[in-house]
Parts: sequence; structure tokens; C-alpha cells
Amino acid sequence: MFGSAKLLVAAVCAAMAIGANAQTKTVRIAWADPLSGPMAPIGQMELDGWRQAIELANNEKWAGDYRFEVVPFDNKLSPTETIGILNNAISQGIQYFAQGNSSAAAAAVIGAVEKHNARNPGKEVIYLNYMAADPDLTNKHCSYWQFRFEAHSGMKMKALVSEMAKDSNIKKVFLIHQNYAHGQTSSAAAKEFLAQMRPDIQIVGDELHPMATVKDFAPYVAKIKSSGADAVISANWGSDLSLLAKAMSDFGLTTPLYNYFSQNPGAPTAMGPDALQRAKTVVMFNPNGATASGEALAVDFKKRFGKDMSLHQMYNTVGMLAKAIKNTGSADPAKVAAALEGMTFDGLTGPVTMRREDHQLQQPLFMGTWAKVDGKAVKYEQEGTGFGLRTDATIPANVASLPTTCEMKRP
Repeated sequence: MFGSAKLLVAAVCAAMAIGANAQTKTVRIAWADPLSGPMAPIGQMELDGWRQAIELANNEKWAGDYRFEVVPFDNKLSPTETIGILNNAISQGIQYFAQGNSSAAAAAVIGAVEKHNARNPGKEVIYLNYMAADPDLTNKHCSYWQFRFEAHSGMKMKALVSEMAKDSNIKKVFLIHQNYAHGQTSSAAAKEFLAQMRPDIQIVGDELHPMATVKDFAPYVAKIKSSGADAVISANWGSDLSLLAKAMSDFGLTTPLYNYFSQNPGAPTAMGPDALQRAKTVVMFNPNGATASGEALAVDFKKRFGKDMSLHQMYNTVGMLAKAIKNTGSADPAKVAAALEGMTFDGLTGPVTMRREDHQLQQPLFMGTWAKVDGKAVKYEQEGTGFGLRTDATIPANVASLPTTCEMKRP
């Protein structure tokens, strides 16, 4: 009898374990961004950020009995490839799609998701836009099924120009951007905010160049030098920013470079010591001056992946998605979308809110200058260069915010 009792207890325990495992459900997130080509270092860093955030969410049960899994795909920075991946993911039953590079691909995703959801009620897909920054994506192209966790380029340019406007020595500005939606809208925003905040500043150059194809920026830098510009504004990212910065350094051009992404892979090394005190960057996260939790996450990222953490959108995206799932007790996209609208979340930089009107995350921004590591204002270096981003100003969420023209169509 004793042996039989032991077998019975073991069987009951095994059944309980099976039941407990059955309670845990996996939410798969299809991720589509570049893992090949010149922008691959950016894509790999972003994917690592997703993996870190998801591991935290799973270990700490952010979503209760739900777990997350990221399913990565290489979109080769192509809208066509991205839509093919989206269709593939949907065929696999994946209902959450994350993409950020580029805005052209993002616009295609919004259109495809809208069509799919209209044709397949009960099988909706949510688009988690964690990087694509064209303002139109949450204005005239806004969608109930898209949630953007990136500060759009208009918000960033407003913050950048507001800081530039304080420097009375700047009289002439040269604009250089990638020739696609993000670069075009950044150029337009720069002109708009310069006219508002410093109408005395003369725009002496306005260049749009092909994205991810220019190998030598020397001709552009020659134009900047001959223009007599006191500052350069560029929303370039990835290899386009790194090569621009390198060409400026090679030319010995010490004109201040106001930008969005000089903390991203490749750029700190390309800028070299010439960038000290002249590279001005607007960011959503900086480990120098971050909250204790933000600093700890950056340290963990460096230890785990051997690279610097310069983005935190993945943390907010996974955190808010997990909160919506836990609050509703469901991973049904229809219920999750409703829960995400208007949600406030304690992010790495303080409270952030998903604005209901357009699904644009409202969050603080930070303006920084590249400076030498001093153990105080700059504790963490980038790419072993001995310098990092010093936080000079904090732009609160309500100040960084811009109005929306979105006319949301809800199901």
C-alpha cells in the first residue's frame, strides 16, 4: 500500500505540473528589421534589446501566466521584404508584429495590417512600432492597430532646435538628411522650428541623399565647409551617420553636429575625439544620468551582449504589452489594443503614456553632448572611445509633445 500511495502522489504531482505548464501561454512577437547589409549592426543591437526585455518580462512574470518569445526575421531594410515577413508571420498564427527600420516599411505595414484586420475579425494583428519615426505614421496614416513607442522626428527636432536656439553664435545652419520619409520630414521640421525659434538663422544648405548607399560623404562635407555653416543638423542613422561623421573628421571640420543617433553602433568610433564637445544629440535614453533601473539595465546589456545600450524602446514596448495582457487576462489583440490606449507605464526614464488620440507614446527627451568620461556626469563610455553622452537638458514629456492630426477609426 505504501508503495502504491507513493506512486499515486507522484502521479498527482505530475498531473499538477502538466496543468501548471498548460496555464502558461506563449505570446510570439515577429520581429522584422535589418540583419544584413550596412544597417545590420543597428538591427542586431535592437534584436538584442528585445531579447533582454523579453527575458526580464518572462523571469519576473510581467504578463502573469503569459510568456513572450521573439521570432526574428531579416527585412533587409525593404518594405517589400517586410510585407512578405508579415504575411509569413500571420500564416504562422503570430498576432504581434514589431518593426522599426524604416518609416517606408512602417507605412507599408500599417496598410497591410489594416487590410488584414478588416478582412479577418477575431484574428487581428497589432503592429508594435518601436523605431519608425515619420510623424505621418501617427498623424494622417494613424491606425488603431499601430502603437508607436518611438518619439517621432518632429518631437526630436523640436527638442534639438530648442537647445540650438540658445547658442547665439550659430548664424548659419546646413541640413543633411537621408532621402526618404524620415529624412524628408526631419528636414521640414528643422526649417519649421528654426523659423519659429531662431528666424535670424540662415539655412545655407539642404541636402537629401540616398539611404544606405553613399560610401563617401566627402563631397557633402566639402559643401558644408564651403557654406560657412556654424552648425550641421542631421537625422541620419546607421552607416549614413557614421560615414558622415568620419568624413567630417577626415576633413578636420569641427562644425557642431546636431543629430539624433550619434550613440548608435559605429558612430562614436567614426566621430573620434573630434566629436568631443561638438556632437549634440537628442535621445530618449542615456545611461549617463539615467534612473537606477535604467543604469542597471545598461550595465547588464553591456555584460550580456558586449555592446553599448543606446535604445530603451524595447523595454517600454514589452513592459506596456505585458501590462495590457496582465490587466485583461488575455493576449487577444482586440482586448490588448483597448487596454494600451491611454495606458501610463513606469518606464526607465519615468512615467510614459500612450496617447489615446493617435497611439503616440508621450515621453521625456534628453539633450546631450559628447564628452570625456569623468566618473560623474559621464560614467559610461561608448565603444571603448573614452567618451560618452553627457546629459545637458531634460525635456519633459508635456514639452516634447506635439499635437496630432490623427482621425482615429476604431473598430
